Amino acid sequence: MDTEITAEVVQQKRKKGIVYGLVAIAIIVVIIILIRMWLGSTVNASEINTAKVEIGNVENTLNASGEVLPEFEEVITSPINASIKNVVTDAGGKVKAGQSILALDKSAAENDYAKMKFQLETKKNDISKLKLDLEKSYYDIQSNNDIKQLRIGNLTDAVENAKRLFKAGGGTREDIEQAELNLKVAQLEKKQIENEIKSKQKTMLLEEKEAEIAADIQQNDLNELQRKLNLANVVATRSGVVTYVNKNIGANIKEGETLAKIADLSSFKVTGSLSDSYLDQLHNGMPVIVRFNDIQLRGSVSNVYPSVQNGIITFDIQLEERNNKQLRPNMKVDVYLVTAVHNKVMRVANGPAFKGASPQEIFVLNGNGKAEKRSVHTGLSNFDFVEVKDGVKPGDVVITSDMTEFKNSKELTVKGN
Repeated sequence: MDTEITAEVVQQKRKKGIVYGLVAIAIIVVIIILIRMWLGSTVNASEINTAKVEIGNVENTLNASGEVLPEFEEVITSPINASIKNVVTDAGGKVKAGQSILALDKSAAENDYAKMKFQLETKKNDISKLKLDLEKSYYDIQSNNDIKQLRIGNLTDAVENAKRLFKAGGGTREDIEQAELNLKVAQLEKKQIENEIKSKQKTMLLEEKEAEIAADIQQNDLNELQRKLNLANVVATRSGVVTYVNKNIGANIKEGETLAKIADLSSFKVTGSLSDSYLDQLHNGMPVIVRFNDIQLRGSVSNVYPSVQNGIITFDIQLEERNNKQLRPNMKVDVYLVTAVHNKVMRVANGPAFKGASPQEIFVLNGNGKAEKRSVHTGLSNFDFVEVKDGVKPGDVVITSDMTEFKNSKELTVKGN
């Protein structure tokens, strides 16, 4: 006897059938998509960038930033404590050597100069007076020595007379001894005076020398102040452009404070900045490429500053074409430090297709409207080129655009090629 199937059971079977059918359709669609992705896809030629493999040089570079500065910039500082009287040439103005830039009120320094000059004249007068006093003192000692010499002569005669008188029986032995004693005392006194004369001569020389040295020091101070007063006439020492000038009229300026800057805009240098993590790779003489406004200049590292600030190293770059007409002060530029060079290797223009470590997969046009995927090993790279070691040959055309969406495709159809 047949059992009747209820409507509920029938409905459940229908739902299961529908679900199974949808799952089957989805699987078929996925399989078709995967097959298409595996076997090939289509891309418009206008949507991709290509480059031809060629033989050339490839430089490996480190990216850094840079700023263009005048190669020669003179900083003019105040030689004295003064105040700004007026500004003759403003920033941006061109000046010639000897042309005035600004004027200082130097009245205080001029008063100091007059005071020092008076003190020097007084010192010179004191030296003259000292010489006269020393000469007088020396003359008195010398005269005293001459008197002693005369007395010694008299005492010598007295000794001889005492001896003759003793022989004649008119004198005594005590008279002779007393005369000889007086002579010896006079001779000792004369020797004492002679030593005093020698000592006085040395003392005179030392005192005169000391006074003259003190006067020379004052003279040097006076000459230095005169030099500073001359420099207080702030003028350009070379032709150039005023890049900075202190325009604070009436402001008190201390000695050594910056008044103006003059730059020679006929030649420039670049000051670069780089993370200190690359310090071991940075050295003097290192080749450098500087780029700005689609212009590329070559140069080399001329100086690496020893200090590191906020994790940044600063270095100077000497350009081969330092007088390029496109260079401007304070211009920001891209700096590429060349760390290695491979000559006469296969290279291709760099692009988004090259990313990640070697090996990597790229698409190469085969000339019949197709692009096939190839695995290549890359070497050095920079902003312009990537070294390709294998997988291609010179003359091959490589797609350099980002092809991530076709990573599962083995071959592409290029339309409009």
